[in-house]
Amino acid sequence: MVINTNMSAQSSARLLMQSQTQLSQSLARLSSGSKINSPADDSAGLAVSMNLNAQIGRNTAANGNVSNAISLNQTQDGYLQQVANALNRMSELAVQAQDVTKSDSDRSLYQQEFNTLATYIGNVATKDFNGVSLFGGAILNVTIDSDANTFGMKGVDLTSATFASLVTNDIGTLGTAAAALVAVKDAITQLAKDRASIGANMETLTAYGNQLSTLNNNLSAANSQIMDVDVAQESTNYAKYNILVQTGTAMLAQANSMPQTVLKLLG
Repeated sequence: MVINTNMSAQSSARLLMQSQTQLSQSLARLSSGSKINSPADDSAGLAVSMNLNAQIGRNTAANGNVSNAISLNQTQDGYLQQVANALNRMSELAVQAQDVTKSDSDRSLYQQEFNTLATYIGNVATKDFNGVSLFGGAILNVTIDSDANTFGMKGVDLTSATFASLVTNDIGTLGTAAAALVAVKDAITQLAKDRASIGANMETLTAYGNQLSTLNNNLSAANSQIMDVDVAQESTNYAKYNILVQTGTAMLAQANSMPQTVLKLLG
């Protein structure tokens, strides 16, 4: 039996320190709801979680871009619905102007309405969405994923000759009214193609948006497996470490009192 070196006390102190460290980690996990509160808890898991969080953020940004592009298409189609109404009326006027029972005076009245509608279509061609031209015809590349890959969104060109020439058409005579009708019918055909393109854009962008949302859900679930604490399991761990700390403290006190038995030998 020795006095200067109490191996039992040293071993008890070491084990008690380990239990206290585990208890502190368990408390931190339960209070934060996260399994990883410092890189020392799980360095590899933390690195994976950081990458997942970064990708989730980029996906969210891309989804915002897709949503804005869909809004642009919806705005385009809202205008084009009114343009379609205008073109339909212009075609009616061009046919009415070819009525042989109408005088040139009557046709001049039709011409006024025809010109007003053509001017309206020309005005729509200048509209923009947050500073971006709606009907300039340019292809807009929309970001669709976290790697910044893009989808080329087809544009609508209301400044093309098919639409721009309408303002110069004349339905003041039988002959010119027939020519104007051909021009309006061409514009209606082109508008139908443009609205079909817008519909395809919206359908494709909606699919990309749904894909990003689903991917983010899956990435969040994967990140949760790494970062989120299982409260039931951790509560069990906390109870275990709490008991170990209490028993370790009691055993350390016992180990520290053991050298006092030497006094009995000296007595």
